[in-house]
Amino acid sequence: MIVLDTNIVLDLLLFHDPAAKPLGTALESRSLQWLATIAMREELQRVLGYRQIVPRLAHYQRSAEEVLAEFDRLARLHAVSLKAGVTCADPDDQKFIDLAVAYRTTLLSKDRAVLCMAKRLHAHGVRVASVLPL
Repeated sequence: MIVLDTNIVLDLLLFHDPAAKPLGTALESRSLQWLATIAMREELQRVLGYRQIVPRLAHYQRSAEEVLAEFDRLARLHAVSLKAGVTCADPDDQKFIDLAVAYRTTLLSKDRAVLCMAKRLHAHGVRVASVLPL
């Protein structure tokens, strides 16, 4: 199981970042289960409307609806988790931490506010990484 923050999701579903290829392969084969919540999907939907992202959608010849449909196909939605015993400096990232702690799973993020919590999250059974651990 794995939790993905929105930047990782963009790398995977929109930018097709080569570093995200192993993650995509694992999700497609269902050898890795992506945990998400409605709030995470809503954040992705909001981000896909940002003025700096809209031109990227056009560049990659993708629509926001296509990216969201891929999210829906690959992610497994779960109920919002209770607040974890650790708090992120960025409140927007707390939902990812809460879900990762609830399932004691890996959290992929590029967000500095999350990455700097790696040691504290490890104590709660969460591995934090910026790319899929091999």
